[in-house]
Amino acid sequence: MSLSGGMLAVDVIGGEEMLFSQSYACPEHNISIEELNPRMFSFNNPFGACPKCTGLGTFSRIDPDLIVPNKDLSIRQGAIKASGWNTLTEGSIAMMYYNGIAKKYNISLDTPFKDLPKEAADAFLYGTKDRLELQIIDSFGGGVRYSKFEGIINNLERRYKESSSEYSKSEIADCMNEINCPECKGERLKKESLSVTVGGINIIDFTKFSISEALDFINNLKLTEREMMIGERILKEIRERLGFLKSVGLEYLTLSRSSGTLSGGESQRIRLATQIGSSLMGVLYILDEPSIGLHQRDNDKLIETLKHLRDIGNTLIVVEHDDDTMLAADHIVDIGPGAGVNGGEVIFSGTVDELLKSENSVTGQYLSGKKKIPLPEKRRKGNGNYLIIKGAAENNLKKINVKIPLGELICVTGVSGSGKSSLVNEILYKHLAAKLNRAKIRAGKFKSIEGLENLDKVICIDQSPIGRTPRSNPATYTGVFTDIRELFAQTSDAKTHGYGAGRFSFNIKGGRCEACEGDGIKKIEMHFLPDIYVPCEVCKGKRYNRETLEILYKGRSIYDVLEMTVDEGVKFFENHPKILRKLKTLQEVGLGYIKIGQPATTLSGGEAQRVKLSTELSKRATGKTIYILDEPTTGLHTADVHKLIEVLQKLADTGNTVLVIEHNLNVIKVADHIIDLGPEGGTGGGTVVACGTPEEVAECPQSYTGKYLKSYLK
Repeated sequence: MSLSGGMLAVDVIGGEEMLFSQSYACPEHNISIEELNPRMFSFNNPFGACPKCTGLGTFSRIDPDLIVPNKDLSIRQGAIKASGWNTLTEGSIAMMYYNGIAKKYNISLDTPFKDLPKEAADAFLYGTKDRLELQIIDSFGGGVRYSKFEGIINNLERRYKESSSEYSKSEIADCMNEINCPECKGERLKKESLSVTVGGINIIDFTKFSISEALDFINNLKLTEREMMIGERILKEIRERLGFLKSVGLEYLTLSRSSGTLSGGESQRIRLATQIGSSLMGVLYILDEPSIGLHQRDNDKLIETLKHLRDIGNTLIVVEHDDDTMLAADHIVDIGPGAGVNGGEVIFSGTVDELLKSENSVTGQYLSGKKKIPLPEKRRKGNGNYLIIKGAAENNLKKINVKIPLGELICVTGVSGSGKSSLVNEILYKHLAAKLNRAKIRAGKFKSIEGLENLDKVICIDQSPIGRTPRSNPATYTGVFTDIRELFAQTSDAKTHGYGAGRFSFNIKGGRCEACEGDGIKKIEMHFLPDIYVPCEVCKGKRYNRETLEILYKGRSIYDVLEMTVDEGVKFFENHPKILRKLKTLQEVGLGYIKIGQPATTLSGGEAQRVKLSTELSKRATGKTIYILDEPTTGLHTADVHKLIEVLQKLADTGNTVLVIEHNLNVIKVADHIIDLGPEGGTGGGTVVACGTPEEVAECPQSYTGKYLKSYLK
């Protein structure tokens, strides 16, 4: 072999000549690969990653559909929604080029974009090869010049690459979408790695399987005796690890699922699965609401997993609101009695049986049935109009048709991974936001959606923060802070000093403390350690200067008012209807305990969501709004769920449509209409299992939701 440079040709009598290489090279096709090793199958390693996309699998590119989201509009009506190209005043650069293109292709700028000739539409988006006659209008009288047009898409891509401004980049990024790498077709590995197969599939094909499908593939893998000897230990390890993920209710997840798309509960359960695999003993595990996003069926599996961890000699402390998890506990500590300033005490500590008999514990009262969320006296019949989604095919949805009645409280249910978020968030919300709110987003795959004429706006009330800085708070978000500042400006002391409402804002100069610029805290950079925040030494954390704090209303300064709880504020402002109404709505959603000026960064997801709900409650209802909520009960106690249901019912009572993705059976049982997806998660889901009232769904034998719902309808 050394004489032939590692090449060996075998001439088979009566057969084809066979060529072997020590260097894993093929002289015929002029390719060679290195000896196979694990790093070749990782897209995070340069030895395995696709050289064009460096293992990302995608590129960000300008999406023409986001530049022209509504093709029914003309150029002059604002069809083009792109940074720098939506200024339609005569004399602007945009209009100069638009008029030049219109002249060249003999078209009108009042023609709907969809009716433009293809070459004219392409000229707007991708530019022209020939020079355009451009009419310049300026203060010097203008003139004519001749120039090619690079096209809006090319212009945006160039500006994105060249710009150093993060603001400009974020504006352009709104018009971008991810496209697959042309070389690896989104598979992230180089072609040599993708050529290696086991059981007829490559490693990327394997990662596209759900966990349950991957288990089936491994269990049914046909190997030779020699291959089995090599792979036995590896296959045993793969089976065990996939089994751990299945045991915590994650069998619907694909192995290639991006970590950024996982919910908090899913991420937590993956970490839990790794711990099961470690088989450690004598460990203290602390879990914060592991049941988030889980259907009751999957929750049963999770509880069994937690019991297994306990039985092998570990201690588990679980922060939880789920009834079944609490009933499965060996010991319960109940904190209360209320929330925020009204809480912080140990109300109960003991076994479940003792908790059920406790008179002081609200948790125990709901668990025992002494307190319960009542069923509605009658269910709404809607307003006779419908939203009809046809051919929904995003992710695992199997081209389904879904009919959503308007003017009702609707719950979309199903086991984890059944397609609820794909249907509601990816298709319905994104399409409605693009059409009704003119948002720059692209909806998932579907054929058509009918009934949009019956709606005027869509509002998504999620658990994202109401602000990203301490300057945002419930008062600023609900708008009540403006009313409070105007009230302070009307006091005789304020008028004497000539103070307007702006004086009482900590965001502008004048009334705020300039030492901390109204933050109340100062950041000390520690370089190699985390930054430290300390109260401002001038204002002592009060955010305002001394002169502003001297202005009092009913003996309280503006700082004192912001430090009040909502409950205190309701009593304090009882003679001011405008302020009172907004504070009352915060009280109605169960937020009486939070401070009026509490920094947004200190609010939980559930609290932020309820602040948003209170803002919507305080608005005048049109009856044509659709509210979309994705698991609003996350992190909520049953008592808070009770209040949340009352709020949702109020929104629906005014004729609006409330669409909720939910696993909580207390919410599902009070719905007017249920759309149950499934029957399983992942590829086993994506179909409509049952539709109708809770009573009708409970009678459906194929519905897992119906099975668990039965006991809640008694």
